[in-house]
Amino acid sequence: MFSQEGEYNVLVTDLMGPSLEELFEYCQRKFTMKTVLMLIDQFLQRVEFLHSRHFVHRDIKPDNFVVGVGKKMHYLFLIDYGLTKRYREPKTGEHIDYKEGKNFTGSERYASSMTHLGIEQSRRDDLESIGFMMIYFLKGSLPWQGLPGRSKAEKYANIKKQKKEVTIE
Repeated sequence: MFSQEGEYNVLVTDLMGPSLEELFEYCQRKFTMKTVLMLIDQFLQRVEFLHSRHFVHRDIKPDNFVVGVGKKMHYLFLIDYGLTKRYREPKTGEHIDYKEGKNFTGSERYASSMTHLGIEQSRRDDLESIGFMMIYFLKGSLPWQGLPGRSKAEKYANIKKQKKEVTIE
């Protein structure tokens, strides 16, 4: 339920279970292929729903998917809409303009290559982040995890370079 109380926006949700990141740790950082495929199905359903409402999440990562409790324990829920943004104009239905030079938004580990290049995020970026989560859950880590950098900017540059070199294998 969403409401406004004075100058505050309030969102009340059902009690949720652990995040996928917490479950992954609990499972010794190993998910089976079957589990990953079942998760991807739900990732795509949740993100498709958000996109159907003309929003992009811009921070797709395991911490932002939680499992339900009780009768909803087999369902994933997408949370943390703090970086969410419309990708279509509400009145005209037109797609937002392509823009470069945008500030980095999201989590560097799962952010799309375009995000690292400073390009305005759209649906493709949420989908690329899902791809990175798939690799993470199948391999236990991502190739750019733990890359060194003397500064945040250098670390981001190293991650961006590594993401450009990722292959399907």
